[in-house]
Amino acid sequence: MPSAPDNPAAGISAGKMPPTDGVAQPIPQSREELLAELLDLLAKSPNPTEAAPIAEAVEGLWLQSESDTVSLLMSRAAKAINDENNDLALKFLDAVIEISPDFAEGWNRRAYVYFLNNDYDNAMNDLRRTLALEPKHFKALEGLARIMNETGQKKAALQAYREVLKINPNYDKAKKMVDDLSVEVEGRGI
Repeated sequence: MPSAPDNPAAGISAGKMPPTDGVAQPIPQSREELLAELLDLLAKSPNPTEAAPIAEAVEGLWLQSESDTVSLLMSRAAKAINDENNDLALKFLDAVIEISPDFAEGWNRRAYVYFLNNDYDNAMNDLRRTLALEPKHFKALEGLARIMNETGQKKAALQAYREVLKINPNYDKAKKMVDDLSVEVEGRGI
């Protein structure tokens, strides 16, 4: 069997993460600690290829609920959204928020359905609630930026997209929007 330095998984089973800089790191003990670690890694990722699985892991954590009922309602809402049954999705998401008002992803998903229904006021309210609960929710920030852009609030949209890039610097959609809006809002440099 390989020695611990050659077998990164050996450190995990001993309660440590594999060394990234030669020093074994303790495994985060809570969802919040793990989320903070992943967001830190995301912010430091050197390119989109390395950032993508980290962003996916962050989004997976956002979806995790401590309630089986909320998890079931979220999966039913996702199916309703995929089936383009937004009224049913809203009913499921309303129930999620009623059961678990501190579950940020419930607010974010409901904001998405409101957005699909062109109900920007309710979408913005839910996105703000998402960000109050999960300040580094880059998908909610992107949604906010998108609505601001579509409603002519270009300067605010640019600022929101820049905030997205502080959290996820390799988010290509946000980079493109910053480039486009910078020219539109701030003009071209000489």
